[in-house]
Order: sequence, then C-alpha cells, then structure tokens
Amino acid sequence: MKCLLDISTLLAAIWQNHSAHKMADRWVTGKSLAVCPFSELGFLRISTHPKGPFRANMADARALLDDFLKKNNCHFISADLPGLHSNATDSETVTDSYLADLAEKHGMKLATLDTRIHHRAAELVV
Repeated sequence: MKCLLDISTLLAAIWQNHSAHKMADRWVTGKSLAVCPFSELGFLRISTHPKGPFRANMADARALLDDFLKKNNCHFISADLPGLHSNATDSETVTDSYLADLAEKHGMKLATLDTRIHHRAAELVV
C-alpha cells in the first residue's frame, strides 16, 4: 500500500541529524511513498526556519527534498480534499486530520511518527 508521508516523517527521513532518522530511513526503504503540497511545504518551512533545529537555506532544503523524492520514486498527490471535509476536532489536529483524511481519500495510509494521531488511515513509523 502507498503511504503519504506526513511532515514529521519526511523531516526524519531526510535530515540525518534528526533523532528518528535511522528509524525513518529504515522504514521508508522499499515502501511505495507519496507526498502532497502540505508535506513538501511543511518540510521546507521547518527546515529553513531560523530558530528551528536544521536552519538550512532554502536552496539546500529544496535540493535535499528533491533528491529524496527522486531517490525514493515518491508519488505526488494533489491536496484535493476540501478543508471542510476533513474531520479535525480542534486547532491542534487540523493538519494531521487533513493529511490522514487526504491519504484515506486516495486509498493510502498516512505514515507518521506522531502517536497522537488516532485515525484509521494513520500508520505509525516504527
């Protein structure tokens, strides 16, 4: 089954200095992977934030993301689920719920490191 990568999983799989890199890198190997605009943009936002853990410049972050996507033959899916069709219950779950609902709409699982996501489409990366 194809897995939509959430932002945390994408960050961990790409950044070698991420605390979950080895686990995420092992997990993605041989999997059928997908990304969407939210996961790509979230990766770029967090990777380039001046107060964040990675502090990359935009060109380097884009190059790392592009290399990962090509190396892992990642499929791209559109964010084609209207926001009001997502099942978020509060402000803390808006993005996670959207990504899980988007994955489900496309017949995928949402690959996540977040143990707080309780959705039938969520698959914990371990």
